Amino acid sequence: MTDYFNLTGRVAIITGASGTLASEAAKCLSNAGVKLALLTRHKSSVLDLIKSLPNTAVAFESDILSEERLIATRNEILNVFGRIDILVNSAGGNLPGATIPDDKTIFDLDMADFQKVNELNLNGTVLPSIVFGKFMADAKKGVIINYSSMAVAQAINRVPGYSVSKAAMENFTRWIAVEMATKFGDGIRVNAIAPGFFIAKQNKAVLINEDGSYTKRGIAVIRKTPMRRFGHTDELNGAILFLCSDAAKFITGAVLPIDGGFSAFSGV
Repeated sequence: MTDYFNLTGRVAIITGASGTLASEAAKCLSNAGVKLALLTRHKSSVLDLIKSLPNTAVAFESDILSEERLIATRNEILNVFGRIDILVNSAGGNLPGATIPDDKTIFDLDMADFQKVNELNLNGTVLPSIVFGKFMADAKKGVIINYSSMAVAQAINRVPGYSVSKAAMENFTRWIAVEMATKFGDGIRVNAIAPGFFIAKQNKAVLINEDGSYTKRGIAVIRKTPMRRFGHTDELNGAILFLCSDAAKFITGAVLPIDGGFSAFSGV
């Protein structure tokens, strides 16, 4: 019987590789036998991660907002591995000026930071998808996984820049999924996962106090999450492995929530 979940020998690119969720994805895929090209602005940020991985992993310094640099990186990756099977667009983030704290309003929005957040979350997914997706289109085979957010389906206060950019990125996921399938065949699939609230470097202080108790925002998130807890980073692994594998070969343009029920619950 065909082993639909066998990923041994495939090559995956992970952008934003030093991030909490990206590092977990790297460990998951490496344990599944996947060789990794870890994209980061500074190789030193992933050296400890590489040492901890059981399979081949190489760091590549790149810039997800530079098409020229990404093309050069693609050539470097192909020189090392000879192929590209999977792209995990994990890079993303937010900036203070694109958030609205409780003591401010939308009229205090910093448009410069708003634009930067849009570039990071939208262009930072579009450009790698185009550059690395070109190899997949030529090979007529490949998998792209993008990272959406709970901030897309519902209005979550304080984060207009992040919400808008992730919403656009989610629409792009559907768009390029259709583009790839209709013009380059059914061997290329593009999907997204939508993590709920996981504790990472960027949001830990927002959700958890120094004494381990929940902040006001953390309490609000837990109340809206039927499972009544934050996610553990390894709880994204099953979805990533599934979407990368041939078990999902008829799934494209989908966004899979991994959120403990957050997106299903009205709060009432």
